[in-house]
Amino acid sequence: METISLHHLHVFAGVAAAGGVRRSSESLHRASSAIARSVAALEETLGVVLFERKGRGMLLTRAGEIVLERARHIEGALREVREEAVRMRAQSGAAVASIDALHNERRLEVAAMLAEVHHMPSVAASIGVSQPAVSQAIARLEDALGQPIFARTARGMVPTDAGSRWVVRFERVLAELRNIRADIAALKGVLEGVVTVGALPLGRTLLLPMAIADVHRRHPHLRFRTLESPYEELTAGLLAGRIDFILGAVRPLASQGLATERLFQDRISLIVRAAHPLAARKRVTLADLEPYPWVLSRAASPSRQALDGVFASRGLPLPQPLVETGDLALVRGMLLQGDMVTALSAHQLRHEIDAGWLRELGLPLPDTARSIGITTRVGARLSPGADALIAALRHASGSMEQAVDK
Repeated sequence: METISLHHLHVFAGVAAAGGVRRSSESLHRASSAIARSVAALEETLGVVLFERKGRGMLLTRAGEIVLERARHIEGALREVREEAVRMRAQSGAAVASIDALHNERRLEVAAMLAEVHHMPSVAASIGVSQPAVSQAIARLEDALGQPIFARTARGMVPTDAGSRWVVRFERVLAELRNIRADIAALKGVLEGVVTVGALPLGRTLLLPMAIADVHRRHPHLRFRTLESPYEELTAGLLAGRIDFILGAVRPLASQGLATERLFQDRISLIVRAAHPLAARKRVTLADLEPYPWVLSRAASPSRQALDGVFASRGLPLPQPLVETGDLALVRGMLLQGDMVTALSAHQLRHEIDAGWLRELGLPLPDTARSIGITTRVGARLSPGADALIAALRHASGSMEQAVDK
């Protein structure tokens, strides 16, 4: 599939702003014939007509309006990069090229990949070019911005402080480019592309599978990808545009660039195997748990902090886990092997509980309620597929809320 050209997209936005090819010639500093060729090339790449050619000018079609919104997001991100470079120029004395120099999708892709792997030969092999071509792409970006983007270190090519900020914006630009085709397909009634979800434990056991199955039934061309990294890595991917949204326990927002939407309220349950000595009791106290070993999530996890809070509020020693893990499969295995106890959302082990293998103890922990929801980047325009999945999550969360209330 042919790559969408940032240069053609920039020219298209200029024509849209001016209302015609001739009118945009002066602002774009290009001949009318070259501008017309760029617009035609973009229309051919996307397979749609972006303008209605009228005697009094060029009017955007519906497809043109959708593409223009993405183009404005792209222009805004690149303008932020150049404006910061201009401010830094006052300190370094280096020249900064016009924003046109940033309208090269391959250079931005190279910078984004190098920031991730720190190794030029790996980037070259991944995109099928020579290592000198990768080096040249970075050199041209650095020349255009008048600042180094990468520094050579013992760990490889590592972004400078400015480079780290700029690469985030480059990745947002690349995400906008990827979403343009999905937008055009949706205009034709087809949802396609890939939706990438940062899946935290409380979202990926029941809620996300329910929503994906629902969306797939209606939109079979859509594909889904989940990332199960630590929360801090997921938020970095979200801010860069590599992830569409995060699903799971809502955290305090460390960045002003994030927004959250609550889906339902969940709570922690104490869970054991069905044959556990405490499983048959109707009522259990915290003191009853003392003889039994714990398998718990890591100390920094929200569920662990909530459990510690329950014990601390009652003046009791904090649970000391025999096994500490973030692996749900290991938690499940340890519970089934003996008389261990865990503290998790029952949703995470719902299949085992419904099958009769595990059981919730009769000791509610009301102080452990947490909001489960969606985290997005402020100002982000998601793909139609991501919007559809979020709508399905909202619908599915209604039944989850009812299950928690029972």
